[in-house]
Amino acid sequence: MRVGKRPVQWGLAGMALLLVAIAQAMPAQANDPVNWQGRTARMSASADGSYVLHSPQGERQIAAQALVVHTASPLFDGLFAMAQDDLRKDSVAAIRDDAFDRGQSIPCACFETGEKWHYVWTRDLSYAVDLALWRLDPERARQSLRFKLSDVRESSATQGLYVMQDTGSGGSWPISTDRIVWFLGARHLLDDPAFADENWRALTDTLAQDRRYTFDAAIGLYRGETSFLDWREQSYPGWTAKDVRFIAESYALSTNVLHYQALGMAAALASQRHDARAADYRAQAEALKRAINARFWRDDRGMYMSYIGADGMPMEAYDLLGLSLAITSGVADPARAKQALANYPAWPAGSPVIWPERADQPIYHNRAIWPFVSAYALRAARTVDDAPRIAHEMDSLLRGAALAGSNMENFELASQAVHVDEGALSGPVVDSPRQLWSVAGYLDMVIGGVFGLGDDGRIEPKLPASWVSSLFGDRPRISLDLPGQRITLVRPDKLDGDLLVTKAQHRDGNETVVELKAVASHAAPLRTDAPLYAPATPEAPVVTPLAKGWQVSFAGKGVLYVDGRRMGSIDGSLSVPRHAGVMCFQLTRLGEGGLESLPSAATCKGDEITLDGASGWQWRVPAAGSFRVSLAYANDHGPINTGITAAVKLLDIRCDAAAPQQFPIVMPHSDGVQRSTSATFTAPAGALCRFGLQQGFNMSFLRHNAHYTGGQGGATGPLNDARIDALMIAPLSRGNRTP
Repeated sequence: MRVGKRPVQWGLAGMALLLVAIAQAMPAQANDPVNWQGRTARMSASADGSYVLHSPQGERQIAAQALVVHTASPLFDGLFAMAQDDLRKDSVAAIRDDAFDRGQSIPCACFETGEKWHYVWTRDLSYAVDLALWRLDPERARQSLRFKLSDVRESSATQGLYVMQDTGSGGSWPISTDRIVWFLGARHLLDDPAFADENWRALTDTLAQDRRYTFDAAIGLYRGETSFLDWREQSYPGWTAKDVRFIAESYALSTNVLHYQALGMAAALASQRHDARAADYRAQAEALKRAINARFWRDDRGMYMSYIGADGMPMEAYDLLGLSLAITSGVADPARAKQALANYPAWPAGSPVIWPERADQPIYHNRAIWPFVSAYALRAARTVDDAPRIAHEMDSLLRGAALAGSNMENFELASQAVHVDEGALSGPVVDSPRQLWSVAGYLDMVIGGVFGLGDDGRIEPKLPASWVSSLFGDRPRISLDLPGQRITLVRPDKLDGDLLVTKAQHRDGNETVVELKAVASHAAPLRTDAPLYAPATPEAPVVTPLAKGWQVSFAGKGVLYVDGRRMGSIDGSLSVPRHAGVMCFQLTRLGEGGLESLPSAATCKGDEITLDGASGWQWRVPAAGSFRVSLAYANDHGPINTGITAAVKLLDIRCDAAAPQQFPIVMPHSDGVQRSTSATFTAPAGALCRFGLQQGFNMSFLRHNAHYTGGQGGATGPLNDARIDALMIAPLSRGNRTP
């Protein structure tokens, strides 16, 4: 990091001036050149179909490509060629990563992740395939997806063909659970019978495993981290950097929408195969859709929350990918889809991947634009005919690629620069040219966003009128040439609306000619009045006993939550009645416009029974009811931010006169002794309950991870273990049961 420059602090007045200055510098869509905050990019075209991009990064020679667009903008045409050139460079014969096979090359006719990332990662690849790569190079897409499937090398574990969750938070799955995104890419490639069979096996096995270990039947959602937003303290409370149990017990919008889509795919394929599970998959998908809408929708903001806490605690956190997936998947109904997208903030350079931002974190997911997410936001905007957002995302995608001279992984939010020097907050901390999902996002912007070619082959342009002058110039038509197919758009006679849609369409040989007409979208303008930063996350509350309750103290104005439920505003102190068992208190700080901070760590008070190993984990139930159980453990088999050795066990509970109960318990990589995830069980009065642990499953059991040499559980063999110090039981009253 460079030193000597103070971090930028944006107050309201300063932010307003910045927005005005940036808005005045905005380019005119695909015009050549692009001028942005003192930076310029322009494109030179040659008769042979090659281009030269002149950008702040220098000159880039771009050879003629197989897919060609013909418009009035050399910049637009040339950047489409550049994206194909980036994809060519990402198409490799071997991959490598320092954490696998000690950095040695692994033969694979695959897509690598980018100039700085030479491996295949499940989420990067799957989103990229879904956006565009399935139609450009289907065989390489299949081969890359196959690389992320594995059977099981541990004979005692449940056998199957599973999608791999990459190394990640607390030792990977089931803290991170977005491996299910694999099927988002695979769904386009089922015309190959062998791959279709592999997909079916992996789909049924992976869904069954996730249902057993990550689905919470009481709340109706799958647990786990937000998809792709996997740098914990960037988007989760900062204290999760040292303890990811909160993430393991929380529920993310994006990951649940991906499970909904996978269940829908399973229902459709089961019907095709006359498999009796079709009805169950369909019912699970519909129930999950209802739960997502019930749990994640926040009426006071008119948006879906990015994630919620273990007891359904609402979070003032929103993310553009999760929102976009909710819209494009059909989870959001049309009214909510329009409202949520209109309420999500925009900055002149583009749309942030999370909101609100964190003032104490460097630029990466925080205060950043990610082109692949912008591409999904473009899809969402097209779904609801939101012309301002369509234009905004297209502007951002084109401008970023032009100024950077490549399809970069991410950009700083205000400047759309690949690096901003702000001392400890500098960033983006990590960035890479020709990032695979950014390449795919740009290709999708042209093929689907401009020319309207859908995944099903239908052609439905929804082109913002603001792009007409730059794309058409004085031409009556523009076209896209694909293998064996040409799409031609015909300029409308009148531009009396903000969105161009189909007036008429006809085929002429291999050419589809679409006559456009301008319509008024009646979409709300972009939201530009949102505060940039969330309030700072407070420290855990101070809680002291009263005669019949607890007094919570807080040096500030905020909101108090008890066991995930809002108890009310707090300004100095607040008294809370006592109930049976353990009560956990958390605070949020109130900021501008009632915006809440992320929650503090919890302060827990109350009565809890502790069983050590000497008791043989037996306990006599004093009164019938529901009880919460967890373990005190230590898992030092890897660092908290990575690895594949989260310890996952099945807790067996057998109480007299009650049916046996079994629950998954997760013990992520820890910093000393911590508390595991919890489970809730019921027991009759006077019953003797016996507790035992059975082997569960983690990513180290997968045969593919024998190649993992970056930590434990890989080449040295599977590892699914933790040191357990005690088992804790707390009674639950009506006040702290999950609703």
